[in-house]
Amino acid sequence: MDDAVAKDTLLARRKELVGHLTEVEHQLDETPTKDLEDFSTERQGDEVLEALGQAELNEVRRIDAALARVDAGTYGICLDCGDDISDARLAILPDTPLCKICAAKAA
Repeated sequence: MDDAVAKDTLLARRKELVGHLTEVEHQLDETPTKDLEDFSTERQGDEVLEALGQAELNEVRRIDAALARVDAGTYGICLDCGDDISDARLAILPDTPLCKICAAKAA
């Protein structure tokens, strides 16, 4: 995958995630209801939002690491074995630091 295309793809996804994380943060900051039944339901929803937010934050961190590899000229090179990561894999997982073989070993 071309570095410029990869960078554009990664930046677009990062922008999308940061926007959604901001929405999640605002929802979690809302004043809770005083009704006990509603509060319980809201708390369950908050737990789901917190988990989703954490997953998205982890993805932002992976994207930041991939962007650093783009800037360093090492994007698309497996961090474990040093082989090229296939374009097909990068198209599906643009923030991946590992080739298919090394990712399978790590799993």
